Amino acid sequence: MTVEQKVAQMIQPEIGYLTVEQMRTYGFGSYLNGGNTAPYGNKQADRNTWLRYADEMHQASIDDSIDGSSIPTMWGTDAMHGHSNVFGATLFPHNIGLGATRNPELIKMIGEATAKEVAATGIEWSFSPTVAVARDDRWGRAYESYSEDPEVVKQYAKAVVEGIQGTVGKDFLKGYHRIATAKHFIGDGGTTAGIDRGDTRVDEAELRDIHGAGYFSALEAGVQSVMASFNSWNGTRVHGHKYLLTDVLKNQMGFDGFVISDWNAHKFVDGCDLEQCAAAINAGIDVLMAPEHFEALYKNTVAQVKSGVIPQARIDDAVTRILRVKVRWGLFERNKPSLRPETQHAEWFNAKQHRELGAQAVRESLVLLKNNKQVLPISPKANILVAGKGAHNIAMQAGGWSVSWQGTDNTNADFPNATSIYEGIEQQVVAAGGSVTLSEDGSFDEKPDVAIVVFGEQPYAEWFGDIQSLDFGQVDSESYALLKQLNDQGIPTVSVFLSGRPLWVNKELNVSDAFVAAWLPGSEGQGVADVILRDANGAIQHDFKGKLSFSWPKYDDQFTLNRYDDNYDPLFPYGYGLTYESEQHIGLLNEEKRLADNPSESNSVPLFVRNLAKGWYWGFAEVNNALTPISGPSGTSADKQSVTMQSVNLAYQEDGRRFVWHKANTSVAAILAREEPLESLTNGEARFLQAKVRFSDNLSEPVRLGVLCHQQQCTNAVQLRESTPQLKLGDWNTLAIETGCDNSNLNQKASIMLRLDSSAQASLSIADVALVSKPSEQALTVPCN
Repeated sequence: MTVEQKVAQMIQPEIGYLTVEQMRTYGFGSYLNGGNTAPYGNKQADRNTWLRYADEMHQASIDDSIDGSSIPTMWGTDAMHGHSNVFGATLFPHNIGLGATRNPELIKMIGEATAKEVAATGIEWSFSPTVAVARDDRWGRAYESYSEDPEVVKQYAKAVVEGIQGTVGKDFLKGYHRIATAKHFIGDGGTTAGIDRGDTRVDEAELRDIHGAGYFSALEAGVQSVMASFNSWNGTRVHGHKYLLTDVLKNQMGFDGFVISDWNAHKFVDGCDLEQCAAAINAGIDVLMAPEHFEALYKNTVAQVKSGVIPQARIDDAVTRILRVKVRWGLFERNKPSLRPETQHAEWFNAKQHRELGAQAVRESLVLLKNNKQVLPISPKANILVAGKGAHNIAMQAGGWSVSWQGTDNTNADFPNATSIYEGIEQQVVAAGGSVTLSEDGSFDEKPDVAIVVFGEQPYAEWFGDIQSLDFGQVDSESYALLKQLNDQGIPTVSVFLSGRPLWVNKELNVSDAFVAAWLPGSEGQGVADVILRDANGAIQHDFKGKLSFSWPKYDDQFTLNRYDDNYDPLFPYGYGLTYESEQHIGLLNEEKRLADNPSESNSVPLFVRNLAKGWYWGFAEVNNALTPISGPSGTSADKQSVTMQSVNLAYQEDGRRFVWHKANTSVAAILAREEPLESLTNGEARFLQAKVRFSDNLSEPVRLGVLCHQQQCTNAVQLRESTPQLKLGDWNTLAIETGCDNSNLNQKASIMLRLDSSAQASLSIADVALVSKPSEQALTVPCN
């Protein structure tokens, strides 16, 4: 193979940007569909449309007329909880619900069912399972974790990999079995403050024993691909971590498949950007997921191999691993996707057996937290009111990674084969001769015998799902008001709570007679009715089996609440779950919050708080004092070498910026500026520019932060160095610089709000930049005098 052919095997474009002609030209080794894309841009594409697209890409990849290569490509997809990106597929409960079942055999069957539905659409490769061990419930991907306990994750990882790929020595990678991916290696569930893509600051023993548990069993089951994680380990991005990817995963653990990067994650590695990243490849990444910048990345990588920046041996190792997996799966012997034996089974897609398996998974995942007065189970012959935002809302019960990435733009019409929780209840009540009324706001004409209120979190996925408070009432006070309204009327009330993590719901528990943690049950909402309703003869249909795989918080500030912790004090401990035989009575719970609300200060003007305020931009003040704006979350000074900017995380994904001065004595400064004049901002008041700052390198020379600047002159400034009181290197520090200083002439000329200068090589991260009238108590304050 030529260098060009080898590198092409290592590049993975996304179908929203990749054309058939580009596949024919380059012969890329694989491609993917992201959470928001489907063949030909059709969100509701049917099975035959997915097959037609797979055929086109397959045929283009084996066409050697341009690239001289006839190696077949592979299609990868995020089949997260079933074939979840495809319209009409069976959606199983998300992993957090499956963890509550404590049934690894069920997990294996779900893996098999998912593999069959993926096979039916002609796709070879699934980006699952997620084997993260979530340790902070603020993390927006907590529902992708089976448990806070690594033992559960370890047991499940083996089961689901065998379900997707088959069992080694038996049916491994044969027939409908697909290529599985253990992700995200490693530590994604342990980031500081639960920030997605953040920094996991633990020692190696904890990284191995907690966050590595699922990889040992997944490798034992023969998993063929491992996806590297966005997060850092003790400050170093995993995508550029040769020790973890090569020395540990490939050499010590013996992984002989290939390592794939996450979506554009290579750009966060030092020295890299979207279009080139020798550091990630040299660290051990074999396949680069480069959705839209794949052509430039391909060409630059070829050049880096030829120049010796990337050793030829590293490329040969990566391509050997990729081809090894293709040979093991039998890709060279299999026909184009639509003609393969496994794709002839149209009945596998949303099969009746899969829907029944999904309903079983829902039944076994439900955790009964409270059942005072034995309100449950309910007679289907009663007069039942079904209320709440989630009662007839399949998007809420499916959550993120369902037809679309975040799941926020879906309606019931996007789930044509699904059953809402209300529909499942209605079917059984009507059949038994009872009465059921759907009323989202809880209103009724005739007082019901019992009310079932379905409520919870709105859909979200990574990044957008990160939170800073476990208090459910902060995002939804209406559901509590509804429950209290019913409670005050003396109506026995059952809460069915939809969530991707345990949340502080003491108030909601207090006004519920029974409370069910239903997690994110997916498309088979009838599974809820199977458990909470008796049959027509009054017998229990199915008892509660679910046991908490995540500890439930007693207080709103218990973000990291994990089994075996020191001072472990949950409301409901790990493993808790009532049955119909339980006689436990839950008394009134403490509703007092321990976490203070963040006051919305009327005199605060956000400039860069999670996102840039309208009209503001990050940029560079160049040597000639010209201002160069940066479009997007990363950029480089005009000379392409002095100063660079990358996005980093503080409390949310990419809510901070990191500036690196690569050269000593550079005159280029980083700036935060506005498109319009700044003179009106202070309004004559003494205001402070407050920000979170972090220095990750030693400050051999001070870094200067100036406010309200004209060229290199600022109305106020501070020089920070290692010896600065209160400053902690490596941690986020709050800094407040007074802006109302007496320099009217300079104030009138000011065009830069914040200017960052360094005369030595240094790095500074900054986030939460705002004008405030009063600095926070923790701030390092710099007054005018």
